[in-house]
Amino acid sequence: MRITLGAALAALLLLSAGAHAAAEFKIATADKRGTYFAIGADLAKYVAPGADVSLEVMPTDGSAANIRHLRFDPGVKFAIVQADVYQAFIDRGGEGKEAARIIGPLRVILPLYNTEIHYIARADAPFNYLHELKDARINGGLVGSGAAFITHTLYRMMFNASMPEKNATFMPNDEALVKLITDKSIDVAVVAAGQPAPIIANMKPEAQKFIKLLKFDPNHPTSKQAMKIYSPATVRSGSYPNLIKEDFTTISVGAFLVTYDYTLQGTVEHLTKFARELCQQFPELQAKGHPKWREVELSLPPLNDGWTYYGPTAKELRNCRPGQQKVVAKPARACSAEEKILGLCK
Repeated sequence: MRITLGAALAALLLLSAGAHAAAEFKIATADKRGTYFAIGADLAKYVAPGADVSLEVMPTDGSAANIRHLRFDPGVKFAIVQADVYQAFIDRGGEGKEAARIIGPLRVILPLYNTEIHYIARADAPFNYLHELKDARINGGLVGSGAAFITHTLYRMMFNASMPEKNATFMPNDEALVKLITDKSIDVAVVAAGQPAPIIANMKPEAQKFIKLLKFDPNHPTSKQAMKIYSPATVRSGSYPNLIKEDFTTISVGAFLVTYDYTLQGTVEHLTKFARELCQQFPELQAKGHPKWREVELSLPPLNDGWTYYGPTAKELRNCRPGQQKVVAKPARACSAEEKILGLCK
């Protein structure tokens, strides 16, 4: 009887150990058909299990919204954030308590890659370049998205004025593309997503009859100020073989994986294991994940003033692969339209 009772107790202990639940974390990304979501899904598939984490990939309105999700929503431990949006919160932190309260405790885990900004117009539109869009009706994406922020920031930098309210809309990408083609109530739809952006890559060859991708000329006089913050990038024909026949230049902005400055032991341990597993699974991510993983390096270059790496993950990643120096985007200037997009004013 004692032997039977002991065996039963041992079995119960084994079952209890086996039933240990993984930590339930969330990562804030962007639209389900965007690259941020795909990167989050890759982390959930290839990295999280080995770190004893069950990672839920959250579709969101985008970068500005992601900062708030990470700061205030229960369970959100990671977010992917556009560099200029993150920097804008830091810039405004010195001007008001709200921005400082939001951005102050956030920490960078890893610089990821440059996000290409796709400007989509009707095939018969009279413009082919971004510097020709001064009077165009432009949809920058949802309020709170990185696309909306860069659309308004870039417009102001190129034309030395805020985009007229009558020309600005904030619809989701799907709705904007429909209106672009059908009722023609907008002239341009902006999609911020690392190539190949699924919403564009999945278009059929017939789409060439209806839309075209606009180019960015870094040598045009109106591009000079924008080049202080953003970078030119090549859109490859291989990314969108159904739409374009040759490579061309667009504009891009860096993306970062960020977290909160957690101090609770259990959370710190899981984030440390997550970084360790990211190191171990990095070849798998590059081989089987979204093509943008091939542009990521496990290096921790110097950050702009006000940006800080998360200590526990930084230690793991530095031990994994020493960093190489990179240049991070410089601060964006404030304007009323951007303040609204960031949610810092009404």
